[in-house]
Amino acid sequence: MTILGKEIRLNRLINQSSGKLLAVAVDQAVARGIFEELMPIGRKIDEIIAGEPDAITMHKGIATSCFEQHAGKAGLILKLSSFSPWQPNYDAWVTEVEEALPIGADAVSMGCIVGGDDQPEQLRNLGIVAGKAAQYGLPMIAHIYPRGNQIPDDEKNDWKHVAYAVRAGAELGVDIVKTKYTGDPETFHKVVSSTPAKVVVAGGDNGNDIKDYFQMVHDVLDAGGTGITFGRIVWNNPNPTAVVKSFKHIIHDQGTVKEAIELYEELSNVTIKN
Repeated sequence: MTILGKEIRLNRLINQSSGKLLAVAVDQAVARGIFEELMPIGRKIDEIIAGEPDAITMHKGIATSCFEQHAGKAGLILKLSSFSPWQPNYDAWVTEVEEALPIGADAVSMGCIVGGDDQPEQLRNLGIVAGKAAQYGLPMIAHIYPRGNQIPDDEKNDWKHVAYAVRAGAELGVDIVKTKYTGDPETFHKVVSSTPAKVVVAGGDNGNDIKDYFQMVHDVLDAGGTGITFGRIVWNNPNPTAVVKSFKHIIHDQGTVKEAIELYEELSNVTIKN
């Protein structure tokens, strides 16, 4: 029955027409500090959900206080860990898998940084959580990044380290791995090919130019990626609804980058400079 439960929940997250995932994350306050645009969290969640993403990732306190009115409109991914501004490469385990059930989460997610001195502990935590999630029929999502202190700075963007990270997640039973984009479709295809898990990308520090993100999403899909889980580029925008709808056009409607830019301009009433 747990296998069936996982399939049912995965089908709620993955768009059944495109087979892709468009998720938005609003778990950044604990991890990165307070952002002015994320302070009105209830309103931001309203605006994100209006864009019709497939799922949204958040911590339990925000879920119980801000998500009830959106139940059934998007999948809920419960975040079980977080790093912090003072420990940027250590994800602390803060929530138990069992807490996802009364909240009604469709999946659980956990962060894991590889390549550092504490990799053994973080992998152990991820393995334990993945095992518990499987027992309850909950899809397991991991946010895995190769940025530990044992990786030389000039190798931080090497696709082989990204491939190692996503393969480690798959080895431990992760269903969907969120990781960094390698910068080009060719190397990212190698990352996707290295794992049986579905691979989605984080927005990361790709700058503030929305055009670059539209191009990145298009390239990720071309490389075989399953989709995105973006945060800042969505909620740090004055019009999160327009951003989500534009990403959705590429991910689920097979739209072009040019079409996404035009849709964004129309919905936001702005003009993007070339």
